Amino acid sequence: MNRDLFINRLKDIIQYYGLTSSTFAEKINVPKSSISHLMSGRNKASLDFVLKVIDKFPDVDLYWLLNGEGVFPKSKNEVSNNLPQTKISSSINKAIDSPSLFSEFKNNDTPKDDTQQKKINTKTSKKLIKVILFYNDGSFDEFNK
Repeated sequence: MNRDLFINRLKDIIQYYGLTSSTFAEKINVPKSSISHLMSGRNKASLDFVLKVIDKFPDVDLYWLLNGEGVFPKSKNEVSNNLPQTKISSSINKAIDSPSLFSEFKNNDTPKDDTQQKKINTKTSKKLIKVILFYNDGSFDEFNK
């Protein structure tokens, strides 16, 4: 993430909503000095800061804010989506929608026969190794297989 371009995108957000640096800080519930330090280049934005911006301003796309990819403001259709449609998120959405994603873990159910077990094991050659959940308060949980 290019710090100068990130700062310019923050300025775009502040200007778009007709805010000052102080009112922007109040809206996302951070100290005014945090905004000053970010704008001057003294500090880098934390994950908590970025998540607060995304939470309070739904027109701000995460990828646009971090990398300048995408558009600001988002279209109304994109605002209603929780995840931007990328290769990664579409894979996550497919996995979440898959009825068999957690089939091996439901209620300690065991397959009735070896054929059923083979179907579970051969559905995919990909193996889940890590899941990270990010929460809107800036915290996260990490699960390793």
